[in-house]
Amino acid sequence: MEEATIKKKKATRLPARKDLKSGTKIGGKRSGFTTALLIAPYILSFVVFIVLPVVIAIGLSFTDFNSISSPHFVGFTNYIRLLTADEEFMQKVLPNTIKFALIAGPTGYLLSFLLAWMLAQIPKLPRTILALLIYSPSLTAGVAMQVVWTTIFSGDPNGYLNAILLKWGVISEAVQWLQSEDYLMTIMIIVTVWSSMGVGFLAMLSGILNIDPELYEAAYMDGMKNRAQEIWYVTLPSMKPQLLFGAVMAVVNTFQAGAIGVQLSGSNPTPNYAGQLMVNHIEDYGYIRYEMGYAAAISVVLLLLIYLLSKIIRKILTEKD
Repeated sequence: MEEATIKKKKATRLPARKDLKSGTKIGGKRSGFTTALLIAPYILSFVVFIVLPVVIAIGLSFTDFNSISSPHFVGFTNYIRLLTADEEFMQKVLPNTIKFALIAGPTGYLLSFLLAWMLAQIPKLPRTILALLIYSPSLTAGVAMQVVWTTIFSGDPNGYLNAILLKWGVISEAVQWLQSEDYLMTIMIIVTVWSSMGVGFLAMLSGILNIDPELYEAAYMDGMKNRAQEIWYVTLPSMKPQLLFGAVMAVVNTFQAGAIGVQLSGSNPTPNYAGQLMVNHIEDYGYIRYEMGYAAAISVVLLLLIYLLSKIIRKILTEKD
């Protein structure tokens, strides 16, 4: 009996076969070389366009560099200046960035999930059309800000919002919406939420549509009573990877949304730094004042903020073993 078992085991140990057309040994060294060769362009692109710029930015953050003369090493001077001497950064730019991220990010994230869940309840054709309409603002946000939103919030009496409010008697004179520090941040948040239904929204919609319907049936048989319980006990636990992806994208997009304030107000820095975010501060010092070393230090701090928030979100949403 034992000899038969040993012979059977030996018989199942087949040698690595070859692909008859290419001659490549499947599961052997040549297969591994082919895999490495195929992914090499992607690894090279990642290193050249992601890793290398980050390393260069970190290196420049320790220098005094005006993009003309050679960089001069100054140690932690740029970081000390950023945290102790830059009043605009500590009093306006950093609070603006945190406020903007904490309001626009979660609002867009929750709205993405709610819209995706509602679309998942309707037939395929209207769902596809509505999903395209909801997703399209994320593709045309830059053009829309220049053409649509600046016209709506124009400061002259003929601007759409001013014209309506003047006609209704709500205001007595035209308001400079995009030049006022009282309104600029609010308008930035509105525009950002409007254009935030991007890949995170599509990922959530895909995640909801791929949930096995039998899970809902089993949950109702076990005593689930309403749609709220359905979302909490079945939908959310079944799409944690999509929720994580959407949350990370929301954090990255809100922290990188520096063009909004500048495009709406037409100036950098924005009026009285009311809508100035960290990305705007980087552009101000890097491309207007040509203080590349200091701008690199700000970019490193921004990178660390995004990384820390992404780790916190991943910790919250990742399943526990």
